[in-house]
Amino acid sequence: MAVVAKGLEGIVAAETRIGDVRGQEGVLLYCGYDINELAGKISFEECVHLLYHNHLPTKAGLEKLTTALRAERELPQGVIDYLKSAPKTARPIDVMRSAVSMLGCYDTDRHDLDMGKDMANGIKLISQIGIIAAYFHRARQGLELPPVRKDLSEAAHFLYLMNGEVPSKEAEQTLDVAYVLHAEHGFNASTFTARVVASTLSDMYSAISAAIGALKGPLHGGANEGVIHMLEEIGSVDKVDAWVADALAQKKKIMGIGHRVYKVLDPRAPHLKDMAIKLSNQLGEPKWIQMSERIATIMREQKNLNANVDFYSATVYYSLGIPTDLFTPIFAIARMAGWTAHVLEQWADNRLFRPLSEYTGKPYGQKWVPIEQR
Repeated sequence: MAVVAKGLEGIVAAETRIGDVRGQEGVLLYCGYDINELAGKISFEECVHLLYHNHLPTKAGLEKLTTALRAERELPQGVIDYLKSAPKTARPIDVMRSAVSMLGCYDTDRHDLDMGKDMANGIKLISQIGIIAAYFHRARQGLELPPVRKDLSEAAHFLYLMNGEVPSKEAEQTLDVAYVLHAEHGFNASTFTARVVASTLSDMYSAISAAIGALKGPLHGGANEGVIHMLEEIGSVDKVDAWVADALAQKKKIMGIGHRVYKVLDPRAPHLKDMAIKLSNQLGEPKWIQMSERIATIMREQKNLNANVDFYSATVYYSLGIPTDLFTPIFAIARMAGWTAHVLEQWADNRLFRPLSEYTGKPYGQKWVPIEQR
């Protein structure tokens, strides 16, 4: 008899060597490395190498990858024209999804299961996704689009394109750590979506466009935007308790609290919390982290639920001066490393995903009746 598991909970759909989420233990692994062993110690570029090649790079290996990433920073003119002409009121994540789909139109030999070419497409997407987000953000403000540079890290380059000036080392390092923490997370909804599309032997761009669509949802990547909206609605630390009590009474979801897999503290949250505290102190605007901490305490004590990665990443991005509607696109920039690595892994030993379903409709044997007699 078939097993019915809503949301595929508890079902093992495939094997992967890339990442592992151990929810009962609060452990996240990247290719065997605990995230606590990597966060703040490796760069995002090193993280990309790890996810792609299953080992951390040597200096020569890192230089080769960095050179490859920076060589792909020029967007096709047609994509730039689209970013300039897209509605200024459009959500950046929607523009990003469409722009990635457009990139596929410029690849005339998109997919032939040549792992060398497919890996090159993955590198191209990792390189160009941040440029897409930054360019649309500037275009919607009527600002000039700065020329790409090849002397900056992925994190620094995004901040440079967004703001028109090279960021401080502190800002670069903060975003770089955030990228590493968001790069991979097992068979989450968007990664699984990418693998399902890839399993049909569709191309990389189609798989990633679909993944971005999945990430957009408020139950996935869109949750980090919801955290800031929640904090803005509350307004101040002294209003937190009453707001949370009212929300719980109405059975509203508290954004950034709880996780589908982690039953204990999300291992990424403490790293982001530390960065949020540091940034808040530097800016002299501690209310955001103070409100966050009070919410986290209440939910832990009353509901035995912990903060997840979205809870503190929202404050980190907000403190870096990043607009709220770019939070989810930044998630996509980081997760592009994991998505593309998973697509390549899927193709290396492909099996079309085709789950069964449990039929609950009308019983078999319904009879057609002429329309006049219905």
